[in-house]
Amino acid sequence: MVQAKFWVMTQHFDGFPKNSDFELKVEELPEPTDGEVLLEAVFLSVDPYMRPFSRVAMKEGDVMIGTQVAKVIQSKNPAFPVGSHVVSDSGWRTHTISDGTGLTPILPEWPKDVSLSLALGAIGMPGLTAVYGIEDVLGLKEGETLLVNAAAGAVGSVVGQIAKIKGCKVVGSAGSDAKVVFLKELGFDEAFNYKTVGSLEEALRKASPEGYDCLFENVGGSFATVALEQMKNCGRIAVCGSISTYNDSTPQTGPYPYFTMIIKELKMEGFMQSSRQHKHPETLKRLLAWVKEGKLQCREHVTKGFENMPAAFMGMMRGENMGKAVVAV
Repeated sequence: MVQAKFWVMTQHFDGFPKNSDFELKVEELPEPTDGEVLLEAVFLSVDPYMRPFSRVAMKEGDVMIGTQVAKVIQSKNPAFPVGSHVVSDSGWRTHTISDGTGLTPILPEWPKDVSLSLALGAIGMPGLTAVYGIEDVLGLKEGETLLVNAAAGAVGSVVGQIAKIKGCKVVGSAGSDAKVVFLKELGFDEAFNYKTVGSLEEALRKASPEGYDCLFENVGGSFATVALEQMKNCGRIAVCGSISTYNDSTPQTGPYPYFTMIIKELKMEGFMQSSRQHKHPETLKRLLAWVKEGKLQCREHVTKGFENMPAAFMGMMRGENMGKAVVAV
């Protein structure tokens, strides 16, 4: 029998997550039966969505939600041979028994010199989110100007690079000077530290005096209010996240930008990559090709040790990561 370790959410988060919200537990797993496999986590993901989705998708005492890259260590399912790797929504667990439902095999053409952890990042959910937001929601065109906030994060850093591949001007906002340097290394045309600029409005206008055709929105809150004023007429906004509001005990209120949206005839659309699963296989191949061609750079913030899952999650929520935050078991 295999001992599985797993983290549960002991209570719903009230404000910013804290150590007492999590508990590490252990259980013994049975041998897999016909059609089942035993998975062993190799890399686990920590992502902003876990904070708001825990409220609607989890009960107190549930295993923390999340995605992992896992190795098949026992198999009674011919579709998943021993030694193969999959992406699994198993949550914060070291070992999982699965009947194969929802498992996504790593692409067969995956290069040996590319870390499998990227299947949780640029060649995974964040990369898919970036592509669908840019192509399906924004319809970004060559020569347009794109603004992306939380630009040094897992999604934002990919968004900016794909926009450059498509021949666009890209402006990124991030929360430290080191992140601004990182964005410039990725090829962003303009980047600034929103925490140190005297005026966000002036920083946005300086970066693109003519305004913005598109906004890839990851932050929400007051940033969005200011940014909408800088949009060109008939601008488009893809709403991917609202991380500035996720830890609020009391919901933020106003100002409400509807009049700005009316007079500028703006289009704003929320979206999730999960609604486009039929496109995932082809999109993942495109992302992998960009990585192999050197067009898409991948930065990771790696925390070692399954026991550090809560610390990695809280660090990511504080913005300590550049690129994708992952935990290596």
